[in-house]
Amino acid sequence: MSLSKHINPSKLIRESKDKNSNHHHLTSSRESDSTSHPYGARYGITSVPKFHIPSKGTSAQTAYQLIHDELALDGSPSLNLASFVNTWMPEPADKLMLENMSKNLIDQDEYPMTQEIHTRCVSILADLWHAPSTHQAIGTATTGSSEAIQLGGLAMKRLWQERRKAEGKSIHEPGPNIVMGANAQVALEKFARYFEVECRLVPVSVESKYRLDPQKAMQYVDENTIGVYVILGSTYTGHYEPVKEMSDLLDEYERKTGISIPIHVDGASGAFVAPFAHPKLLWDFKLPRVVSINTSGHKYGLAYVGVGWVVWRSKAYLPKDLIFELHYLGSVEYSFSLNFSRPAAPIIAQYFNFVHLGFEGYRAVAKDDLKNARLLSRALEKSGWYTVLSDIHRPKAKDILQENNHGTTNFDEENPENYEDGLPVVTFRFSDSFQESYPEIQQKWIQILLRTKGWIVPNYELAPDLEKVEILRVVIRENATEALVERLLGDIIEITQDLIKQESPTNALTLLGKHSRDNVGKMDEGSGSKYSGTYSKQC
Repeated sequence: MSLSKHINPSKLIRESKDKNSNHHHLTSSRESDSTSHPYGARYGITSVPKFHIPSKGTSAQTAYQLIHDELALDGSPSLNLASFVNTWMPEPADKLMLENMSKNLIDQDEYPMTQEIHTRCVSILADLWHAPSTHQAIGTATTGSSEAIQLGGLAMKRLWQERRKAEGKSIHEPGPNIVMGANAQVALEKFARYFEVECRLVPVSVESKYRLDPQKAMQYVDENTIGVYVILGSTYTGHYEPVKEMSDLLDEYERKTGISIPIHVDGASGAFVAPFAHPKLLWDFKLPRVVSINTSGHKYGLAYVGVGWVVWRSKAYLPKDLIFELHYLGSVEYSFSLNFSRPAAPIIAQYFNFVHLGFEGYRAVAKDDLKNARLLSRALEKSGWYTVLSDIHRPKAKDILQENNHGTTNFDEENPENYEDGLPVVTFRFSDSFQESYPEIQQKWIQILLRTKGWIVPNYELAPDLEKVEILRVVIRENATEALVERLLGDIIEITQDLIKQESPTNALTLLGKHSRDNVGKMDEGSGSKYSGTYSKQC
């Protein structure tokens, strides 16, 4: 008998269970497709089917306990350093969300005050991002940045179509295109694919700091370009893309050709960091070419998951045919989002943060996040084993650290404006010297071994043209305190030391990375379209 045969754990469990011959054929379930309640013997509860609705229900408390115990197998949100999504809010915010959990934002006639809060949030963001007039700016809440990006792209596509028709030109041949860096998050490419726009990915390089290169981007624009997506905070390394430089080049292009190409800023994370940590940076509506901006309230907006925002600099940039007039909810209402019904609680949570934190509160959180990111970056580099690719710990000018005549320095180490602009993200890899000394050690083992300690730190390839470079990434959020950073660093160092001591790591580590749970409810490999290189992992 072959020892390498495939063994199905679910089948083993089914065959190993005690047999019960008293099930009725209409109420029984396949035992392999059911799960027993952890306290079933105590309460007299039979197995609950996994993949179809049970013939009879159970008490609310029992259902809660069953699901609660299963969810205990999830990782700890505090130790999930792969995600940008906020996982904590103060208790009063939790209470406020619970009180408004049943409200539907779309029903403006029934919940007029909720709609007023929504409008206030849009105005606050328009003001924060320096819209020419907060009265003329228009925007909406979304489920997250993915939906917001679709809306921003749709508006640019419609305006391009209107302009082409007015000029008597075809909107089909050769058709619209949109330009973005190859480091773009998958939501940006989704817009192009879902709404039939050619996606032109600009290669990134070490010289471009792993992000969009505006000079190269100009080689991809033409009269059919509906716009350029510029990312304020690359998912890979946290670098801000140079919005001002891209804007200046497009200004020059318009002067030469008469073709105006707008910019949509994907500020999923950065639009809630830059205004507070890097207020002098030019990236928002101060630049006339920026027509729309999106952000995720559930990232550095510090709300719970489920809220994003998109704001246009004025109503002129949101075509009327994208706005729907509704008459069947009790009054005349307007909608220009992809979703119809939408929970109001996350929007209320966002407004809570605006009132509770204010500008200074958001600035304090952003500064603290960046400080802890700098701490981890410097410590990793000082180890000699790691090279940090993100730059938020590097001073903007080399001579800024030079001592003055009195032997002291004027450099304020706690001011994020003195460092390279970017998100509080630490991206790192094995240093060249480490790889030369220990070529048998694979970087992915760091991710796997950190996971055994509870940490979720992803290891993945960079964007196309740099895909041979693997990186580890840590996202510093508000709950990533200095103590947590210290513990993380200690575990990274300990794991690395252990790998070095083993000299010849066993094949068990390589095999460990290939282990996965069964594919019940998941698509088979090859079910999706071919990987294009844009970042489509957890974000």
